[in-house]
Amino acid sequence: MLGPHFYNEAIRKTVISFGTLFNNIEIRKKDPSTGDVIEAEKVPLAYGPKAKFLTRLEQNADVTNKVAITLPRLYFEMSGLNYDSSRKTAPTQKYRTVINDDGTEVKVQYVPVPYNMEFELGIIAKSQDDGLQILEQILPYFQPNFNVTVNMIAEMNEKKDISIILNGISHEDDWDGDFLERRSIVWTLNFTARSYIYGPYSKSGLIKKATVYETIGDPDVGKREIALTYTPKALEDKNADGVIDAADDALVVSTDDFGFNEGIELL
Repeated sequence: MLGPHFYNEAIRKTVISFGTLFNNIEIRKKDPSTGDVIEAEKVPLAYGPKAKFLTRLEQNADVTNKVAITLPRLYFEMSGLNYDSSRKTAPTQKYRTVINDDGTEVKVQYVPVPYNMEFELGIIAKSQDDGLQILEQILPYFQPNFNVTVNMIAEMNEKKDISIILNGISHEDDWDGDFLERRSIVWTLNFTARSYIYGPYSKSGLIKKATVYETIGDPDVGKREIALTYTPKALEDKNADGVIDAADDALVVSTDDFGFNEGIELL
């Protein structure tokens, strides 16, 4: 009913772009006496809900357990998807991308539909200092938004600046056990990515002839129908034969500087 199958991966690309922002965060431990860095550790990042990682922690709560989830770590997930009417544009608008260098084929697509994607980013740490180190490597970049450029549809060379907005931060520290239980401190950051979802695109050839039909004369007495035609006119000798004629007109491409041949036909 809705049309042929298509999948532009717009949502997937937005999710990947969001996660990529946080895949190079590290924590460092320093010698308190000298201030020298004695250990640097990249913080692992994974996609999934907070409950998944907290459950794994609870199942391995004993600090003497040699096989346990690594802390600190980051998790993120998409938690919602909402239409954004404030960014709506005329749905009949189209844009075109030239495929061939000579402009003989183009791809055509309607403007995308604006959607806001809600994300949750979590920091799970075993000490306050680890959590704050990670938090301070994130917050300065969001004031409260940070823009990323995403190639939404490679075939159309359609790139969009996606604004990622930090909406709020919450903190959890529910540890009340003894020293043999693992402590987990959780910082939760909520974001909105102002993204877009695209429909299918189609291919079309270059228009080289336009015809306009008109009625001339009195509408009631003696009216005549005419057809006006317009075709590209070469302004240079394209085939290097010494003259500019119809043979050169046929070689005109969309990137050339050209005029128009006009024709009229009585119908």
